[in-house]
Amino acid sequence: MTPSNFHTHTHFCDGKNTPEELVLEAIRLGCPKLGFSGHSYTFFDESYCMSQTGTQEYIRQVRALKEKYADRIQILLGVEQDYFSDTSTEGYDYVLGSVHYVLKNGCYLAVDESKEAFVADVQTHYAGDYYSFAEDYFALVADLHRKTGCQILGHFDLVTKFNANGDLFDPNHPRYQAAANKALDALLTAPVTLEVNFGGIAKGHTKSPYPAAGFLARWLRAGKPVQFSSDCHKAENLLFGYDFYENYVENAGKTP
Repeated sequence: MTPSNFHTHTHFCDGKNTPEELVLEAIRLGCPKLGFSGHSYTFFDESYCMSQTGTQEYIRQVRALKEKYADRIQILLGVEQDYFSDTSTEGYDYVLGSVHYVLKNGCYLAVDESKEAFVADVQTHYAGDYYSFAEDYFALVADLHRKTGCQILGHFDLVTKFNANGDLFDPNHPRYQAAANKALDALLTAPVTLEVNFGGIAKGHTKSPYPAAGFLARWLRAGKPVQFSSDCHKAENLLFGYDFYENYVENAGKTP
């Protein structure tokens, strides 16, 4: 069965396409459902998110598309709620919770803006200690459900985005593993679904999905639900990674 994708961005934030263009692509691909998840407004960084006025137009357009294409596809109005966003999530069909920043020394440090910015921020605010940054990042991830009320957990280990070759830090290091597993411990008790996110691969940054197989294995062993996610930012990638999704989940489930 063709999957549904609930992590979809439009030109109202950092996506490339209009909502209707994405709906038409989903119909062409045979998707039974399509969930839109525009980036919630963050006052400290407006470069990637929906504006306050744009958010209202986004809501209006998606609701209109729901009615227009109701006989061809089920459309859901969602939002990707950043941990530090203070916008309301009322009225959305679902909330996808994500951490895109770490707050340190009064500065919002972007986790996934660019490798250059990431390295510079860790050097400036953490004296080059990537494990300390990861500890702060995962402490926020652990608190995502409480803070955002999300039903879906977005890109669990996004902090690895610029570390595909392990040249910045070792993801098997005890401090990194302890921080990530502590976050998992907290989230395993929450009524949430974990997305298996192929966005990093689509953008050429990572070699495997979020989360890493070991963390996914723990989640699956606990009997918790997972969901495919392309983290779509342009129509041609709406189902990017689906060919590998089921094998990735199955293989992770076999991990001791």
